[in-house]
Amino acid sequence: MSFWSKVSKNAFYVGMLLMLTLPLAYAQSQSAIEPASDQAKGISYIWWSMFWVALVIFVAVMLLLGWGLWKGRSKKPTQLSYLASRNLVVIAGVAIPLITVLCLVGGSLMLGRSLSAQPPDGALEVRITGWMWWWQIEYLDDNNKVIATTANELHIPVNRPIKLYLESGDVIHSFWVPQLHGKTDLIPGRTNSSWFEANVAGTFRGQCAEFCGLQHALMGFLVVAESKAEFQSWLKNQQSESQQPKNSETLAGQQVFFKTGCQQCHTIRGTDAAGTAGPDLTHLASRESIAAVTRKNSRAHLGGWIADPNGIKPGAKMPLSQLNAKQLSNLLDYLQSLD
Repeated sequence: MSFWSKVSKNAFYVGMLLMLTLPLAYAQSQSAIEPASDQAKGISYIWWSMFWVALVIFVAVMLLLGWGLWKGRSKKPTQLSYLASRNLVVIAGVAIPLITVLCLVGGSLMLGRSLSAQPPDGALEVRITGWMWWWQIEYLDDNNKVIATTANELHIPVNRPIKLYLESGDVIHSFWVPQLHGKTDLIPGRTNSSWFEANVAGTFRGQCAEFCGLQHALMGFLVVAESKAEFQSWLKNQQSESQQPKNSETLAGQQVFFKTGCQQCHTIRGTDAAGTAGPDLTHLASRESIAAVTRKNSRAHLGGWIADPNGIKPGAKMPLSQLNAKQLSNLLDYLQSLD
């Protein structure tokens, strides 16, 4: 075997290995076959049913093909063998697949009816608005009044129904958390609804599942399912106003925030900042990530995002800042104090 033949062969094996391992790595953080709610379990059951049926059919076809090739070599075809083959084609090629498809379609329709049912009483109501390319999350009381607002991070209590009102502020988006539910589209001018109930605590990654522009792939969010006590503590903190500057650095950072016009796009409750074009920053420091789960919420990543948002998410609507090192450091001190 020549040198280039060996290289090509090894490259082929490496490529196959990557094809097999990359989907598995992706599934560790976002997998529809690791359900954490009853709704996701139903979807998972349908998926596994289709997988095993397809596998059985594939194996059966391969065995029949092998058997047919072997029999074709061993004897000459007769009228009787022709009739047997025809009947086999009719039964195995038409009747069985038709019955299989009808069963799977019937199961899917029953699951769809179950998923579209109304949630039980006592559901926590949340309004989610999709924007290019981030998520606005608003918690509602019994009178449909907003009691807390955050971005890209949905906190929920375990074992309580969550009813979602899904809207879009610009183009079509789609809300999808594979481990909790199937996808539901967000359509401009229309409010769609969905609900689920997380059975286990954990952090689940969600994603926009409808192409919505340049940064569609980086329009993610997190769902944090936690105990009732932890959720109530988190919600109480989110309802409070922002912390006021406690030292000269954070005070200087707040001044930078207003002098550079950040308040035109962002809200910080407890201050004069009331912009609505970008995420609410009242409790920015309490979030795990920034830029719709594009980066971890650390000082370095936050500084990089402020300095050059388009360097991280090309096409992002947040403008390039013109801050010097001292201004940026003070602004980061202030933002990181907003817990």
